[in-house]
Amino acid sequence: MELRRIDGEFSVCKVADFSLVNPDAPFCFTGKTDEERSLVCLTQDVPQNTTDRDDGWKALRIQGTLDFSLIGILSGITGILAESGVGVFAVSTYNTDYVLTKAENYEKALRALAQAGYTIR
Repeated sequence: MELRRIDGEFSVCKVADFSLVNPDAPFCFTGKTDEERSLVCLTQDVPQNTTDRDDGWKALRIQGTLDFSLIGILSGITGILAESGVGVFAVSTYNTDYVLTKAENYEKALRALAQAGYTIR
């Protein structure tokens, strides 16, 4: 399986509302529940109405379109990273999954995944 590095630093945020979020930014993942509104975006795109944020994340994309019938793709990756002591923040879209790690653990994560047989581009 191939993973692709995504350039840039990401932030994981809570926002008061989505009015200042730029949906046309290259990466803009929003989530809303009855308790919060969350945003994952490039740090340079963090809006002013952020109420809480955690900067310093790097991202990988699982390449290709993942069929909904595929089982265990994300758990396989996160399991390898957990065994290596690397925490993750995962985001899923309709087509694929994204795995974010803190920048200080990114190279360690890449090595662990490569040793497990993943192709990193």
